[in-house]
This record gives sequence, C-alpha cells and structure tokens, in this order.
Amino acid sequence: MRTPLTELVGVRHPIVQTGMGWVAGPRLVSATAEAGALGILGSATMTVEQLRAAVREVSSRTGAPFGVNLRADAGDARERVRVIVDEGVKVASFALAPSKDLIAELKDAGVVVIPSVGARRHAEKVAAWGADAVIVQGGEGGGHTGDVATTVLLPQVVDAVGIPVIAAGGFHDGRGLVAALAYGAAGIAMGTRFLLTSDSTVPDAVKARYLASGVNDVTVTRAVDGLPHRMLRTEMVAALENAGRVRALATAVRSAAGFGRLSGLSLRRMVRDGLAMKHGKDLSWSQILLAANTPMLLRAAMVDGRTDLGVMASGQVAGLIEDLPSVAALVDRVMKEATRTLEALPRG
Repeated sequence: MRTPLTELVGVRHPIVQTGMGWVAGPRLVSATAEAGALGILGSATMTVEQLRAAVREVSSRTGAPFGVNLRADAGDARERVRVIVDEGVKVASFALAPSKDLIAELKDAGVVVIPSVGARRHAEKVAAWGADAVIVQGGEGGGHTGDVATTVLLPQVVDAVGIPVIAAGGFHDGRGLVAALAYGAAGIAMGTRFLLTSDSTVPDAVKARYLASGVNDVTVTRAVDGLPHRMLRTEMVAALENAGRVRALATAVRSAAGFGRLSGLSLRRMVRDGLAMKHGKDLSWSQILLAANTPMLLRAAMVDGRTDLGVMASGQVAGLIEDLPSVAALVDRVMKEATRTLEALPRG
C-alpha cells in the first residue's frame, strides 16, 4: 500500500510504531522495521551513549529505515541530533515541537523530520518551519494528551497543512487504518498496540494488566504531573487522586526517594528538574516533584514490572486489545484487514 508516508520514509506499510520511553527499544524497533513499518526508538529515557548503542544495535539487526524520537527541550538535544546524523538514521520524530533551527539542521543532513502534535496550530507552525510530515494525536492516545478526539482533530490538520499527516490516538487494526486514510491521513501511528506484542520487552505481568483492562479502566489524570496524562488506573494513580496536599506530597517524596536511589538523582535535583518543567503552569509541590520523577514511575512498571508503584501510559484502545502477536503478525494482520475493508466498501 503506497501512500505519501511510505514514499517519504521508504517503508512498505503506512504504519508507525511510536517512540515510547522504556518500551521502544532496539528489539521492538528492529522487529517493526523488518515487518515493513516505521519503528521509532524512544530516546528520552536513554543517555546519549545509550542512544548511540541502541541505534547501532537496530542497524545491526535490520537494513530497513527506522527513526529516533527526541525531546526538543532536552538540554542535550543537539548531541542527540548529532548521533542521528552520524549514524545515518532516516527519521527524527519529536515529542514537543522542535525549533526552526533544529528542523533545518536535520533536513540539511538528509534526515526526515516528523514532529508529534496535538493541535492544529502546532501542526501549522512546524509545517511552516519545514517539517516533512506530522503525527497528530487525538485525545484517545496514551501518555500526555489533549481533549480533542482524533476524528475531529485529524481532518482539521489534514485541511490545514500541505504535508503528510499521520493519525495517532485510537488505532489498533486495519479498519482504523482505512478510516484514517479516508480522512486524508497518509498512515497511522500506534503505541499501545505495539506495546502489547510478543516483541515488546515490557514484563509479562504488566502486559497481562493491560489485557485485563476495559475501556473504562483507562483514565486521564492530572494527579501525576499536573498535565493531562492518559494511563491505566493503577494503585499509584488512585492514591494520588484521592490524596490531599500533604498526603500527595508524602507519596511523591517516598516515590522520589526510592527511584532516586535507582536513577542516582538527588531530591534537590528532582525538584530543580520539576520546576524547569512547569512551563508556567500552577503545579503543587508534589506535582513538581513527580513531573521530574515521571520517567522513573514509568520505568517501575515498564521495566521492573511494579504495577503497584508505577504508572502505565495507555491509549483507550487497550480496552479492545486481547492478544500478544509478534510485530510481524500484527503488521500483516492490519494490512490484510485494511485490504479486506477496502474491498468490502460499496462501489458507486
């Protein structure tokens, strides 16, 4: 199936595996690339040295194109861009809109730039700055998200920009791919669906928690870091939502102390990082601490399997997913279902 996305990045299928922190590592990304879709490494939870090693591992496993997801506001963003350029990575995606200069630097090196956005005005901005395509996530998507549904946001963006638009938020099968194409998208991006595959390194107990969840078990909360965050309703989330200010702060401090030992970060450093992440928002002290600590809360579940201590970012589609196929089987199934769906449409 050829679309502007497949032609832009050189993949066989118009499917993107998103760059999830602690989840999108070399094994998942290389399996996705080998299956003919676009795999994206989640680099925000890696050091620069770990990123370079991860890129080289993917390259050793596949000759197919793949990408790296970056935080545009990271202090070492340019070092990470250097890794991408030096190692010949095909695509750079961004969780936050990159600067005009950063886009130009990547494009001058022949790297395809695909920012992720959650609003039409953000898509218009990065398109004007030279982005090659854009991933648009509706409110159904996991992690930090907005409140506009994909079915409303997607056509808005498609009509507003002249670059390929990749639809994210609420996709897990071939019917969704066909629907996105009908809206004018060039493909779909999926996170939760790729997390729930046999090639994902997420612990089996965590995958089982996702599979046991219904649509109503996926919630949006501001209790973790002050921003709308879509995730499974876990013990940690419930405790933070039900806690008063003093209790929430105590929970945050206990969490920070435990994960501070794991990460090597001091409490002072966590507070400083949390304050830097406020971006003008009115956050409580517990939210400031947890804003810096959120990557470690994600690690607790996604790496260590501690569903009681961690948070589990999730799209609403978790409530529809019932199996753990290999990435190859998943991509093949999505494409076959898309073909059948297209063939079954009434012909006028």
